[in-house]
Amino acid sequence: MRRLARLTVLLLACLWAQAASAEVTLSFHSFNGSVLFGRYPHTFIVMRGTLDETGEAIDENYGFTAKRATMAVLRGPVVHDIMIEEPKYIDKTNRHFSVPISDAQYRAIVAEMRAWRDAPGKYYDLDTRNCIHFVGRIAEIVGLSVEYPDDMLRRPKKWLNHVTMLNPSLGARTID
Repeated sequence: MRRLARLTVLLLACLWAQAASAEVTLSFHSFNGSVLFGRYPHTFIVMRGTLDETGEAIDENYGFTAKRATMAVLRGPVVHDIMIEEPKYIDKTNRHFSVPISDAQYRAIVAEMRAWRDAPGKYYDLDTRNCIHFVGRIAEIVGLSVEYPDDMLRRPKKWLNHVTMLNPSLGARTID
């Protein structure tokens, strides 16, 4: 009987440790891009981990973009989209910093992404509502300080470096 009790205690301890370690990590990425070579500079988020409440595995990423990269982007609002990056592409980007998020923050981020994705009409604007503004809104949801200096609105890496400097508690370094 003692052996069964010990096994039960051990099993409960293992389950508790597994539940205690459940966590989703939110990472902020930039891609340097090149106007001449196909992909423009871009910023997006990656969420990976396990939800505390359900144990559901999370591996998602979102970036806000124009549905089509045409010259129309330079003239004003265009049709928008949420871009999902392939894992092999994510590995080639700059990960600026990561923060653990709660299940409630995860749900708020997904709801915000859906609001941007499902907005009617032409919602992407290079100067007022681009990938930087989307990622900035996600950063605000998790309590980070965010600013949008005019000289950074088309420079995602420089902008995320700026956000890094605004939030020294992250313990992150800027990326050259």
